[in-house]
Amino acid sequence: MDYGPDPDRCIDLLQKKNITTIRGNHDNAVAFKVDCQCGYRYKHLSIATREYTWKILDRAGMKYLQKLPLLIKEEIGGKSFYFTHGSPRSMFEYIKPETSDEEVLRMIEGAAEPVEADFLVVGHSHIPMNRKIGNLTIINPGSAGQPRDGDTGASCAVLDTETGEVEFLHLKYDIDAVCAKIEERMPHAEELTGILRRGY
Repeated sequence: MDYGPDPDRCIDLLQKKNITTIRGNHDNAVAFKVDCQCGYRYKHLSIATREYTWKILDRAGMKYLQKLPLLIKEEIGGKSFYFTHGSPRSMFEYIKPETSDEEVLRMIEGAAEPVEADFLVVGHSHIPMNRKIGNLTIINPGSAGQPRDGDTGASCAVLDTETGEVEFLHLKYDIDAVCAKIEERMPHAEELTGILRRGY
């Protein structure tokens, strides 16, 4: 949510494909009309595009966002997973490649639900990451629509649960078509399209 021209189509796709989804800070801001608590650099874009998003989404779309869970615990391929947006302690905290192990452990210790998992999967920073702290593997697949790592592709991760190998993919898509929609419909189009074209 926020930033993109087709929030309604994103929700439709998630529902039609029955894709398990967690609530991130922008979903939360749209759904409950609260602050996204995002960084200063992008905050004005989030606020302006949220107004656009509210005009596009119908009541069912808003309810969908409101019902998204903050965390999901799941067993997949004999491995345990803990999915959350930011950190286990808060959807607004970042676990970045440079975040110290000590700080990550404090975030884990402060979790509302214990992190008893083989894999902790997070987002929020929009930066692909694969790191290990003790027996816990922490994965961030990156971002499909607001890159921060300098790659313009839609970022995702493929995990082999048997070997623990993680492969990061940057899938190419028609950025020009998305940028044309942004330019036609949205505020701050020059900044928004610049992020997509630069990859940050």
